[in-house]
Amino acid sequence: MRPYAEREPLAAFFLGVSSAFPFTMIGATLTSRLAQAGIDKKSVTAFALAILIYNLKPLWAWVVEGVRLPVLGRLGQRLSWLVLAGSLAALAVLNLARVDPAAGLGETVVAALLVAFTGATYDIVIDAYRIEILRPEQLGVGAGMSQYGWRIGSVAAGATALVVAQTYGWNWGYALCAVYALPAMLVGLVLGEPTRHRPPAERRGWAEIEAAAVAPFVEFFRRRGAWLILLFILVHKIGDTLGQLTVRLLYNDLGYSNTEIAVYDVGVGFWAYLLGIFAGGALYTRAGLKPSVLLSLILMAVSNASFAGLALVGHNNVAMAGAQGFENFASGVGGVCVVAYFSALTDLRYTAAQYALISAAASVVGRIITGTTAGTLVEQFGYLNFYLFTTVVALPGVFLFWWMSRSGLVDASIGSAGAEEPGGVR
Repeated sequence: MRPYAEREPLAAFFLGVSSAFPFTMIGATLTSRLAQAGIDKKSVTAFALAILIYNLKPLWAWVVEGVRLPVLGRLGQRLSWLVLAGSLAALAVLNLARVDPAAGLGETVVAALLVAFTGATYDIVIDAYRIEILRPEQLGVGAGMSQYGWRIGSVAAGATALVVAQTYGWNWGYALCAVYALPAMLVGLVLGEPTRHRPPAERRGWAEIEAAAVAPFVEFFRRRGAWLILLFILVHKIGDTLGQLTVRLLYNDLGYSNTEIAVYDVGVGFWAYLLGIFAGGALYTRAGLKPSVLLSLILMAVSNASFAGLALVGHNNVAMAGAQGFENFASGVGGVCVVAYFSALTDLRYTAAQYALISAAASVVGRIITGTTAGTLVEQFGYLNFYLFTTVVALPGVFLFWWMSRSGLVDASIGSAGAEEPGGVR
């Protein structure tokens, strides 16, 4: 337990809490708010497109990386942006709190997009700050604590909005949730500017803008095997994402009640996920980067096959709890180990821009493919063959990482965040 109690991983927990709340406000809670306002289902589901703004983070991450803020800039590049982005996210949620979807859906759309944009910007800064306060050996535990914070922050923000809205209305429910922007800012004010942050070479005028926008990507793609690393980032989670999108459809067709889903899916799955996060942090710390990531990829691939077993068995609560528990445990382990590896890929001079690119690439392919093909594949294959297919789809990511490990590409891909030498540059 000692690594989890150190100052930097504890800070990563509170950073995760603040990272979760803007996403929760538009990714989950807004659906309930719109439905209760009498908005039609087609319009409600269309609001999910606002989440795609998170995948566009690399387009403006260079601003966070290279633009020095007036006045606030005295706090340091990371801390000043942490305070600004957190304040803007809180204001955007307060703005979403004041609008009335029933009176003006267009204004609600704009307000939701503002929450997505400011929340994504807050994510950029939070990820960079987290990576730069953690020492290389803390990346696994820090990623785990960040995952804990994200999950707990998401549940807390969503529950706060729902409970307060029940008595005082949605305006107050959303307004109160703005306080979840504070934990990350308070952590920054307590810890100060990360000591591992390495500002890029000083430039002026257009050269400064060009360096901030281009240099992070030039540095990354100059590494040996960079395109294979990017391919791995793009494909490593397709099978897992494809399988999880249709789980609730499987439960419905197998005849599970809402109570059974709440107990065996949400209940068992939640605790299994938290256990997986802890196991992932311990695994990364003890076994190291390459063995822990490879094992987590295997677990995530095999977990899809457990739902094929459930489809074969049929309505069985023990089988459902086993499948969902195994999947969430594997996701917890993978979330820690893979995120720690992605964090280690960054160069400390360009942490914000590079991690924004990596995190966006890690989810964009899965979201596009699953959103356009998952339902069709289930109808064509049936659940048993579909989940066997998702297991097979996950295997290329496993073999690609294994090959990169054997060929030395994983070691060559690590940035200064994961293997810092004196001066902060590999």
